[in-house]
Amino acid sequence: MQAPDSLELRRLALAVSVLDDIDIVPLDDGVLLTGATPVEVSWLELRRALAGADPEDELGRARVRGWLQGRRLAADLHPDHLREVARPVGLPVDHPLHPGLDWVRQRVLGDTLDLGLGFVGVGPDPDEVVVVPEGALAAAGIDPAPWWPGARDYLERMGAVAAQRLGAAPALRPIGDCDVVTLLGSRTFRAALAAQDGTGMRAAAVPMRRRGWLDLTRIDPAFTAAAAAATAPEERGFSRPLLVTLDEVTLAPEGGRPAEIVLRDAAVETPHLRPVLFR
Repeated sequence: MQAPDSLELRRLALAVSVLDDIDIVPLDDGVLLTGATPVEVSWLELRRALAGADPEDELGRARVRGWLQGRRLAADLHPDHLREVARPVGLPVDHPLHPGLDWVRQRVLGDTLDLGLGFVGVGPDPDEVVVVPEGALAAAGIDPAPWWPGARDYLERMGAVAAQRLGAAPALRPIGDCDVVTLLGSRTFRAALAAQDGTGMRAAAVPMRRRGWLDLTRIDPAFTAAAAAATAPEERGFSRPLLVTLDEVTLAPEGGRPAEIVLRDAAVETPHLRPVLFR
């Protein structure tokens, strides 16, 4: 793929400004992020932010938006404050919010789930953990590597709380500042999941980042794919069921026709219902 020229990058910057409410001023060789501390971002930086994505599609816009937000945060907040609000974030490897390989602090075995850093309370939603590309922080002279051990410890603590609550309900929900996808990055939580059935492996459906289900025998086979498709891309989890062990999180193999299987099921007799016009 050919590197985008300055005209394509200018159009992309305008799209991000209008659609994502990021205040910028166009310059000859880049854009200026307005604010208390103005920040110049060159076209070269924006090319790096794209990381090979098409500037005309949603993935390209999401990557540039994240980069510009990161540059703005790095200019507005002291590094000590960023360290205090740093949190672990887990994302599917093909997720639109995934900033690229330089963001990854740990890849869970299975080539399905990556862990990196985000920051809580720095966006419009105080409960949202904002993912910031590593390169955006590096461009501001900030090295977040020393913050990862603390974020990792936080993840294990939240994973321990989630493990204690497993028996209460088959549904998985966020704990603290960790959504369900992030919790799967906790070895403590995976150990509890894998030990539940005594088989060393547990199946889970996590079609959205903030919700998951464990008892798949009670879930329609087509549910995971349908729920993922109906979820906004940025909130989407995994489109297929997961197999979780102590050390690994992997997607169930592709194949099959779950929707067709469901449609083959015979209609259930319900004579106890009152006669109605539509059933």
